[in-house]
Amino acid sequence: MNGYKPRIADQILEDKLQAMGAVLIEGPKYCGKTTLGMQHAKSILAMADPETKDQNLALAQTNISRLLKGDTPRLIDEWQIAPQLWDAVRNEVDKRGEEAQFIMTGSAVPPNTQQIYHTGTGRVGWLKLRTMSLWESGDSSGSVSLGELFKSGPEIDGENKIDLDRLAFLACRGGWPKAVLSKKPEAALTQAEEYFESVVRLDISRVDNVERDEEIARRLMRSYARNQGSQATAGTILADIKASGGAAINENTVYSYIKALKRIFVIEDSLAWNPNLRSKTAVRTSDTRYFTDPSISTAALGLGPEDLINDMKTFGFIFEALCIRDLRIYTESLKGTVYHYRDKNNLECDAVIHLRNGKYGLVEIKIGGHDLIEEGASTLIELSQKIDTDRMNPPSFLMVMTGVGNYAYRRPQDNVLVVPAGCLKN
Repeated sequence: MNGYKPRIADQILEDKLQAMGAVLIEGPKYCGKTTLGMQHAKSILAMADPETKDQNLALAQTNISRLLKGDTPRLIDEWQIAPQLWDAVRNEVDKRGEEAQFIMTGSAVPPNTQQIYHTGTGRVGWLKLRTMSLWESGDSSGSVSLGELFKSGPEIDGENKIDLDRLAFLACRGGWPKAVLSKKPEAALTQAEEYFESVVRLDISRVDNVERDEEIARRLMRSYARNQGSQATAGTILADIKASGGAAINENTVYSYIKALKRIFVIEDSLAWNPNLRSKTAVRTSDTRYFTDPSISTAALGLGPEDLINDMKTFGFIFEALCIRDLRIYTESLKGTVYHYRDKNNLECDAVIHLRNGKYGLVEIKIGGHDLIEEGASTLIELSQKIDTDRMNPPSFLMVMTGVGNYAYRRPQDNVLVVPAGCLKN
């Protein structure tokens, strides 16, 4: 279990430290925020250390500047235990007038903002850390670079080593660093299960100190898992909960639970992409439902790798969530955002990778098989032909991202790329 697997976020953190006085690393519990910070820090203040916690809290009240002394960058872990550290860091950055002074990490549960008086704008940068992608966990060969697809032509080459059994395991294991490092498959799968239990038992109530019902949280997360990749409304989720024997709740309750899950980075929906089109086609603006890691879905539904293989329809939705996770990680390192497209005619594109410079790529996600790849390619071509290229760039590439398949290749008949998730990197 020892060792550190480099993260794509390592370089992002270095870049932000060169520009900002402090960087806050945020993200889901257990995703490796503290470990990432430790790789770049030259001194560490562990606020939650049982041996020094009381002393640290006392100093935060009486001599907070003492806590900030140390070689820089100084990691302040679990900073939210003493929320006044935020303003102290901001003030110290102003005094020193130098970059790379502090790295701040902490629980996914937000701090008490009533004790924070300044936003930190211009002093503090934000870095969202996710669970590990297949490239970071060592499961992808990385033979196809997403960044290079925006620069070069359509020629690609890569071999995929992930078969269907392995893919099912990876979806259930997720990208939790402890699970990735575990050499015991059953122990690795347990990480996601325990994460789910922590969320429904504790974290969903701790987020804002509002007591929430554990059973309702379980049923809502199961419904969310069943509706991943869709634009399901709160009403749809409510009906699903009631159909499964849920308690008498209303849409406001559903909204409250979803909002809490978003605040602790359990849920991250995909925003709608609104391109310039040749014809007046109404684009649906509803967000698309996703958990931040596919294993949250399998844990919520009580599914293991064999269950996914025996239910390929469900496997397809879980695989889509895995791909969205990886694409988000890769795209953020390219200074871009992953969107979703769907119009009034139900023409849908699973992922639109849009960079700040205006370049974009269209991606359909299919677990594999000739017919599904054909379907994905057809959708991509239809959407690309609707885009008004007089008003915006043409797509840099069209890609069908697959789960199984031995190789990455370009289809000669239409230049659509077919790339297994086990070949891709940033």
